[in-house]
Amino acid sequence: MSSLPRAIIYRKKVDAVQRFHPWIFSGAIAKMQGEVQDGDLIEAYSEDGKFLAMGLWGLGSIAIKVLSFQPVETIQQLLSDRLNQAYALRKQLGLIDNSETNCYRLINSEGDSLAGLIIDMYGDTAVLQCHALGIYRYRREIAEILKEIYRGGLQAVYDKSSATLSRKSQTQSQDGLLIGDRSNESAEVLEYGHRFIVDWERGQKTGFFLDQRENRCLFGKYAKDKKVLNTFCYSGGFSVYAVAGGAKEVHSIDSSVKAMEWTDRNIAANFDAERQAIHTSFTGDVFDFLKQCDRDYDAIVLDPPAFAKSLSARHSAMQAYRRLNLQAMSKLKSGGLLFTFSCSQVVNVENFTGAVTAAAIESGRTIRILDHLNHPADHPTSIFHPEGSYLKGLVLSVV
Repeated sequence: MSSLPRAIIYRKKVDAVQRFHPWIFSGAIAKMQGEVQDGDLIEAYSEDGKFLAMGLWGLGSIAIKVLSFQPVETIQQLLSDRLNQAYALRKQLGLIDNSETNCYRLINSEGDSLAGLIIDMYGDTAVLQCHALGIYRYRREIAEILKEIYRGGLQAVYDKSSATLSRKSQTQSQDGLLIGDRSNESAEVLEYGHRFIVDWERGQKTGFFLDQRENRCLFGKYAKDKKVLNTFCYSGGFSVYAVAGGAKEVHSIDSSVKAMEWTDRNIAANFDAERQAIHTSFTGDVFDFLKQCDRDYDAIVLDPPAFAKSLSARHSAMQAYRRLNLQAMSKLKSGGLLFTFSCSQVVNVENFTGAVTAAAIESGRTIRILDHLNHPADHPTSIFHPEGSYLKGLVLSVV
């Protein structure tokens, strides 16, 4: 694609590109050749004229999000190749035509070499979310390629990019169907045989937190005969697994009224009246609830929203994780379990573990790490892009 504008990379900054990191920062660019606008395709070259990468130009410190480290004939062929490769991986993982689980992530941004793009599958509907204007421009082409890949198995492609496109972008996006004519914007899906109502129009992210699938399953195995508290529960994923796992009592809390409605619907969709009766929903602030509740839980889940979305907010986020975990530790019976998570990308594993350790020291209790948790295999990360590993979790025994 020789007609594309070029970014010439400083000699001292070339190594990062040659190590296949998918971001080229603005400070690495010595000069530009040709005009480029937000979202345009662009090629990167060394000062001695060597091709380095092709990607999408963006505003801000990340100037180029790399799509390929090899020359590309057409962007359409690249998109087709990447989507087919992603489908093949999910088939290898056993997620295609799975009778017990029909919701999974198909494209995980840089992890699938399509920076800025998320595609989640909910039964026969694909929900697409673009985090950059460049990839957003190709949303209709992506939808058509998905239709070819899934043949008759895909009935709708829904675009939910309005909330995720950069505020600096001049494009006014509107959520809606790219393919299909269904009137409803939600569906009932299966995850390990459990039913969940997913509302991709009004729900967070694409409608459901698919990255917690394996962690929910693990929690269900620990839940038997326990009194459980699921905080920041959203639509009650951990709660459903706890009830199914034989918990004796399950409490769910979220500040969102809509989230608690979804939780109650999901509990009702999976259990008869007798099992539903062990579950209780609370709507309110989690920190306030933890201050006021009794110290009689056998297991607690802490799955808060991202406390920090920028490096400048990391310190305050660390303090929030410390306070939250300290409160939870104080509400567990001796021998209780704490499943604690952070989805803040700027808070790495060491940061998060440090905050939890500080809470453990302050609690004065004996605390052991039983397991380290992260996102599942359908949320792959590139070995060259450690920043893509955002979800981190610990399973703790609290004595």
